[in-house]
Amino acid sequence: MSKGLEGTRIAVVYHSGYGHTEKVAKAVARGAGSVDGVESLLISVEDIDGHWDALEQVDGIVFGAPTYMGSASAEFKKFMDATSRNVFAKGSKWADKVAAGFTNAASRSGDKLATLQQIAIFAAQHRMHWVNLGLPPGHNHSKSTEDTLNRHGFFLGAAAQSNADESADVTPPDADLRTAEFLGARVAAVAAQLAAGRAVLNAAEAAV
Repeated sequence: MSKGLEGTRIAVVYHSGYGHTEKVAKAVARGAGSVDGVESLLISVEDIDGHWDALEQVDGIVFGAPTYMGSASAEFKKFMDATSRNVFAKGSKWADKVAAGFTNAASRSGDKLATLQQIAIFAAQHRMHWVNLGLPPGHNHSKSTEDTLNRHGFFLGAAAQSNADESADVTPPDADLRTAEFLGARVAAVAAQLAAGRAVLNAAEAAV
């Protein structure tokens, strides 16, 4: 298990239409919380109005949404738009926090990359530091299997696939959830490293 800086906090902000993306969000939060000293917060966009202040205090935010018609869901886009007045207009309170993204769709691709790019640009508008998935493509040769991390071969963030005719009780598969956990742990580790670096710099400046 990786070690983090005590008190590091990672929020996972997500929308889920049918429960599949929520399952991925929980895996991301689980991965972030697996890093020693890191606390993870799970926040649905439906409940966001009660969490704006909390998001100003965290070290990193992982954003997640299902991909509908080649884009993030309308509910998640509504959250994105709401940040213009609740965050951006107040001086970009999220500047220099780490950020990452994940998405889920019924199709293997479903243009999920477009959603990850949309989320990455959104994070850039808030002057956040984007953390990529950090995994090589998983299922890309004759001896690999579907039970592999990053089986869909995404680089920008984590992508899951859930069969349209199956409930969140059985899909997305374990490989996609493990990939989401990996992303959560990676974001937590990067956030902890940045927090530790800031602490060292602040101590050095105070000693001058």
